[in-house]
Parts: sequence; structure tokens; C-alpha cells
Amino acid sequence: MLKIVSFKICPFVQRVTAALEAKKIPYEIEYINLNDKPQWFLDISPNGQVPILVTENGSTLFESDAIIEYIDDEFGDLESNLSNEDKAIDRAWSYLAAKHYLTQCGTMGSKSKSKSTFEERTANFIKSFEKVEQKLTGDTTFFKSDELSKVDIAWLPLLHRAAIIKEHSGFDFLCGLPKVQAWQKALLATGLAESSVANDFVERFSDFYLTNTYLAENKDIVANACISTSCCD
Repeated sequence: MLKIVSFKICPFVQRVTAALEAKKIPYEIEYINLNDKPQWFLDISPNGQVPILVTENGSTLFESDAIIEYIDDEFGDLESNLSNEDKAIDRAWSYLAAKHYLTQCGTMGSKSKSKSTFEERTANFIKSFEKVEQKLTGDTTFFKSDELSKVDIAWLPLLHRAAIIKEHSGFDFLCGLPKVQAWQKALLATGLAESSVANDFVERFSDFYLTNTYLAENKDIVANACISTSCCD
């Protein structure tokens, strides 16, 4: 059985576990503390980062992009009959999502009293969603069609975390982006968000990003949040 080595709130890990969940591929998972990395982990992780995937043959894979490609090569794509051009386009949109994981983390983690930092990081972060808004047609359930694709899996960690922030702070990173909001709603309705993270994910996520941060301690941001029915679902 495949084994994933993970940190509980890492978006790169969720991208991998969501892909496995979507394809119904059995796997086991072991969580580590990145502030106290065990030696056995350092011995098998060339970059000292998660995720790590250990194959059934005992090979160790690292870097989420490479792991996703291995899963696709070994177990097949979520979609059928994709041309090489289709696959390249999907990879590009997936890479765009992964490039913004740390941007989102930095934005959510902006310290209290750092209004200018939060606003600057938010403006930079939402540019990615604005590009998606232009790409989405609004006529399909998911990014490309009514069928899940690897692009949906790649954007899931971003959309999942945005939903938690909105629920717990009132601030919506997707304000004014109705097609992205509809996509987020449809993707979360699949249950992949919950099945691809630990049972205590929301608690640990909130402890990290909604404690001693601008989002947690500056309620005035709610005045700028998109919470009216005219803008949000």
C-alpha cells in the first residue's frame, strides 16, 4: 500500500491525498511535526519537506508535482481520452494553483496589526482567482466540465482554506467572483475536502491561522468582507 508522510495543514499534502481519494486509491498516512522532524524522515526526504510518497516497491518520491504525475502515470487520469495538449494545459493550470499555496499561507498568517501587509498580500493572492474567474464559463460544475479533473484537485486546497476563513472570520477572498464561488461550492460538495485531511484539520488550521493573526484579531476587516447575498453564495 502507498504511504504518505504528511504535516496536517500542508496544502501540498492535501493536493496529493485528494488525488488519491478522488481515484479511490488505498493509502496510509503518517503525520510528523515539521518543527521537530524525525531522523528517519530526514533520511528519506532530500528536501526535508512534505509530502513524501513511499511506493509499494519502497521507493521514496518527493515534490508534490512529481508525486501527482506518478499517481497519474501509475493509476490513470481522472478523465479519459485526454490529448497531450489537454494534459499540458491541465498541468499548467495545476502548477498555477500550487504556486499560490504559500502565497495563501502567507496572507492568512499576516500578523495582527499588520493591516497594510494583509491588504498587500490579499491583493496579490486574489489575482490568481481573478484569472480563474475569466477562465471559467459558468456552464459546468467543475473547472473544465461536469467531471472532476486534476485541475480541480490542484485548486482544492486553496478553495477549501478560503471557505474556512470565510466561515470563521467573515472575510471572503472570493468576493466579487461569482463563478469561482460556484466552483468552490460544487467542489466542496464532493466531500473531497474533508476526506483528504485529518479529522482535526479545521481545529489545527484555525489554531495556526486564526490565532494572533490579522484575520483573527481585526474584526474591522469584516466590513470589507464579501458577506452580502448580492456578492456571495
